[in-house]
Amino acid sequence: MLTRLIEYIKLHKFTVLLFLVVLYFVLKQVTPLPVARFSSTESMGIASPAMLKAGADTFGGISAPSYMPVQEYAPTPSITNRMVVQNSYLSLLVNDVVSIRKQITDYAVSLGGYMVTSETTNPTDAPTATVTVRVPSGSLDATLEKFRGLGVKVVSENLVGTDVTDQYVDIDARVATLEKTKAAMESILERATLISDLSNITQQIIGIQSQIDALKGQQKSLSENAKFAKVTIYMSTDEIALPYAPSETFRPAVIFKLAVRALVTTLRSVATAGIWIAVYSVIWVPVLILLYVLNRYLSRKPRV
Repeated sequence: MLTRLIEYIKLHKFTVLLFLVVLYFVLKQVTPLPVARFSSTESMGIASPAMLKAGADTFGGISAPSYMPVQEYAPTPSITNRMVVQNSYLSLLVNDVVSIRKQITDYAVSLGGYMVTSETTNPTDAPTATVTVRVPSGSLDATLEKFRGLGVKVVSENLVGTDVTDQYVDIDARVATLEKTKAAMESILERATLISDLSNITQQIIGIQSQIDALKGQQKSLSENAKFAKVTIYMSTDEIALPYAPSETFRPAVIFKLAVRALVTTLRSVATAGIWIAVYSVIWVPVLILLYVLNRYLSRKPRV
């Protein structure tokens, strides 16, 4: 059988090549169905606990918050009331995703907080939800205790705290320097007589004021983020759909579920490709027939 196939390919190289080209373009158009892929430490684009412990606030590629310091600031140990931005992450195995999601948002509002984001996927098949709320920092411990009680099991929990006191004080110093510079420029502006000098100094004052406004905006953001802790809750009726660090390195039940899901994904991809090939048969079947007939005609034509 294999020998006959090889001989056929040698005799009909052009036909086979055309068939492969058509097949390539058909398969290229196939779009796989959105099936979640899971791993032991990362699932559905959710950050793994290792990332969370490192201070990364990511879910599906979202970068870290803008208030996270990107440089070292001079320490100010004399300040006793430190300004700390707190971010907590909970992974909960629950019985009813929609109900728990509503209870979380209602509780946050009752404390004077608010909902930041809420997303639910696969509502009819192993539903998964991600809810982010902000609550007063003083109520964070009570909030976490409340949310833990809403789940069947706490799969993972992380708390990330970032001290932004030094950054806040540094911004204060920078604003003070800019305000002094602005006052000096305004004094020069009052004595200026030439139009060119007036225009140049005015532009510099406007630029300095823009810097001051931007820095004060950063300060306000730091202050508000320190007052309201952010809590992100990942919840699902399927433990595999949650970000967690497995307590055991070998878990046959989990591996079996992952293998079944991988098999379903593969079968869906094959079925999708088959449908595309069948639909495009209105193009490649007539072409192959035409080439076959043409090849038979040319092979029968006597050579001169």
